[in-house]
Amino acid sequence: MASFVIEGGHKLHGEIYPQGAKNEVLQILCATLLTSEEVTVTNIPDILDVNNLIQLLRDMGVKVSKTGIDSYAFKADTVDLNYLESDEFLKKCSSLRGSVMLVGPLVARFGKALISKPGGDKIGRRRLDTHFIGIQKLGACFNYDEERSIFSICADHLEGTDMLLDEASVTGTANIVMASVLAKGKTTIYNAACEPYLQQLCRMLNGMGAKITGIASNLLTIEGVESLHGCSHRVLPDMIEVGSFIGMAAMTGSELTIKNVSHENLGIIPESFRRLGIRVEQRGDDLFIPEQEHYQIESFIDGSIMTIADAPWPGLTPDLLSVVLVVATQAKGSVLIHQKMFESRLFFVDKLIDMGAQIILCDPHRAVVIGHDRNFQLRAGNMTSPDIRAGIALLIAAMSADGTSRIHNIEQIDRGYQNIDQRLNALGARITRI
Repeated sequence: MASFVIEGGHKLHGEIYPQGAKNEVLQILCATLLTSEEVTVTNIPDILDVNNLIQLLRDMGVKVSKTGIDSYAFKADTVDLNYLESDEFLKKCSSLRGSVMLVGPLVARFGKALISKPGGDKIGRRRLDTHFIGIQKLGACFNYDEERSIFSICADHLEGTDMLLDEASVTGTANIVMASVLAKGKTTIYNAACEPYLQQLCRMLNGMGAKITGIASNLLTIEGVESLHGCSHRVLPDMIEVGSFIGMAAMTGSELTIKNVSHENLGIIPESFRRLGIRVEQRGDDLFIPEQEHYQIESFIDGSIMTIADAPWPGLTPDLLSVVLVVATQAKGSVLIHQKMFESRLFFVDKLIDMGAQIILCDPHRAVVIGHDRNFQLRAGNMTSPDIRAGIALLIAAMSADGTSRIHNIEQIDRGYQNIDQRLNALGARITRI
């Protein structure tokens, strides 16, 4: 198990480019199965979860070639359907959360899919009901082998229908959309997720010949087509990385420029950090974070304590609440962090408390942070990363702490952040991988 050794107290300075969006590219890679023609994708991040899915596609018989430093070509003209029933395939699916989005394309194009209960972050319960009920409404049959934890899905053909999703699940919407594009007739999806990841998927599918309208809204209409063709697609910059870099600059009192952020797709992320008192300046398509000795959390108009909560798009992504929380520990003032969507993502705060942060964990979903206003520097700590997002929050805390910290299980961080130690060291951080 690899670890980071972080010497805290070093300021960052310079420019950094966010990687391609992990949450988008996992959907895009699954969508390449919808056609036998070549699909070229650029700005693919070199991270563990993405690399594992690319290898899984290779194992399935997809022809994969690397065409550039961050670009790949995929051609799914010889998919091995027998491999999809193998123990090796099912085992790989169980360790990769994004593998559930293979179901929609496989059922749409080949009429069947077999998948084990997917794994991923241990951040609480993440239901698959939205995925399976939606695809079932299109005409697929589902069976679950409880003993083997395997889902089998089959359909002679899929037919368009109207559906109202019980939750605006991003991956659930993506799965249903990918199944619907090859279904016969019209499908309408109400309460659809409308995150930029989903918008990008829909635009790519339209570029392949799909007929999707309502993109960027919560009501999607899909007219099924007989087949899709190849296309080229570029992945957006990762909004989670952009937010993480804002947090790093604030916590370490650094001046930092985040380049090519696709500002129109950041939503309220910059404004959420401004609520903590952090100056975030837009300069073209870049964000400039000036050095700040102090930053003060705003209050609501009536003077009540600021609350920052996650919500479906265009609300704040839950993937950044861990970063917002750790940044608040050195702000002036107090804030209530409300993690509505997952019940285990705040359990890492005990590690921050051990480092000297003043945090009250009210329940699995809520924590009150009383900021130090830099009167007390966090102490170095010895920690283990429980998941991707908590891992980056702990790294930010360690970079600002007094002394040398150690973070174990950094494979969790590597799943979501590309060469993060090398990229931050180039800006002045002191992080050693061991």
